[in-house]
Amino acid sequence: MKLNDYKLCELGKAVIQVEAQAIADLEVQINENFVMACKLLFACTGRVVVIGMGKSGHIASKIAATLASTGTPAFFVHPGEASHGDLGMITKDDVVVALSNSGETEEVLTILPIIKRLGVPLVAITGNPNSTLAKCATTYLNVAVKQEACPLGLAPTSSSTAALVMGDALAVSLLEARGFTRDDFALAHPGGSLGKRLLLRVRDIMHVGVAMPSVPESALISHALLEMTEKQLGMTAVVEANNRVIGIFTDGDLRRMLGKNLDINSTSITEVMTPHCATITADVLAAEAMQIMEQKKINALIVVDAQQCAIGALNMHDLIQAGIV
Repeated sequence: MKLNDYKLCELGKAVIQVEAQAIADLEVQINENFVMACKLLFACTGRVVVIGMGKSGHIASKIAATLASTGTPAFFVHPGEASHGDLGMITKDDVVVALSNSGETEEVLTILPIIKRLGVPLVAITGNPNSTLAKCATTYLNVAVKQEACPLGLAPTSSSTAALVMGDALAVSLLEARGFTRDDFALAHPGGSLGKRLLLRVRDIMHVGVAMPSVPESALISHALLEMTEKQLGMTAVVEANNRVIGIFTDGDLRRMLGKNLDINSTSITEVMTPHCATITADVLAAEAMQIMEQKKINALIVVDAQQCAIGALNMHDLIQAGIV
């Protein structure tokens, strides 16, 4: 069969349209059952145990991960493994969320009596509100769809998407209810660029002490150039006797100075520095420092305390090296 580019695009668009409609239809299911499910998960003193088989299992695993990363302790249990010992992972303090589009998945139904015996609240996410799973649940969330995006009506497509979206609705609603903050989110995502952007602060990467380039306001240009060369940050702070910042001298200032035919051994740094320069405090997020540099089109910042005294310095390279991109 020869592939037709136009036909492939049309097929892809059709899938998106069917699944988009399935998601839109879910809105009417945000009702008293949804509220009860949120309250059960919010009041849980243990962990939320999410179970599902097959494609529903993949969705269940993702929902558990989303809950866990947004302030609701959760983990996924495979129902097939649960009936062979993993049920011991469920305690009376937990809440179980079970996914099954038909609501009649054998592996899920097998463990329902044990869940009931433990007295654990059960939230069902199913496409069949008249199913055994829905009837056994403390509350159920109806994720029935009018049609699968699969033209054969066999592969879970719209139905699995609807279940995933309902899980996201639960997780985000709980996030808001718990007052979960950006800092909380960062603590759950310490690795990678996301964690760095949310956790890393200027104090963590700034150059301090002898590594910080700084010259007194009485310094000559030649002195400032030696300081810049030694510290290798492409800049130096210019400070008063009390270490209060009055300006900055950068590679850019040096290039602009070259056309003035100045004697570097007799000209004061204050004549060529940039006064009233941009500064930043140590507790600011490194990502914000990057944003300031990009907005002001500069490559370095002096870090100051509450009295505007220099306590550190950083440049664009420090931020890039730290993964703030």
